[in-house]
Amino acid sequence: QVQLVESGGGLVQAGDSLTLSCAASGSTFDTYTMAWFRQVPGKEREFVAVTTWSGRTISYSNSVKGRFTISRDNAKSTLYLQMSSLKPEDTGVYYCAGDQYGVGYSKTNSYEIWGQGTQVTVSS
Repeated sequence: QVQLVESGGGLVQAGDSLTLSCAASGSTFDTYTMAWFRQVPGKEREFVAVTTWSGRTISYSNSVKGRFTISRDNAKSTLYLQMSSLKPEDTGVYYCAGDQYGVGYSKTNSYEIWGQGTQVTVSS
């Protein structure tokens, strides 16, 4: 079973950039479709971006399109999320998630493995 550990969160100002990482254990990372979600207290976990295991599909939520970039390095078993032009509404706990051979759905129940999350706080 692959395990996921996020890192890179922190406190930044509006307009700043930040890059999150998600390190995966195990040797099957390249078979997993990987996604980023985020959550704020009192709200449901929200889809941010996904990259499929085949590399054919990458998609973003409308709220981050053009500002965030998802990428993966299969040799390092690591998923990244480059975030730029950050806004206060990007604040939340960011989770990476994996779905083996998944097609890239945006729903949380499509993903069978999750990291513990990393906090991102954007001040105005």
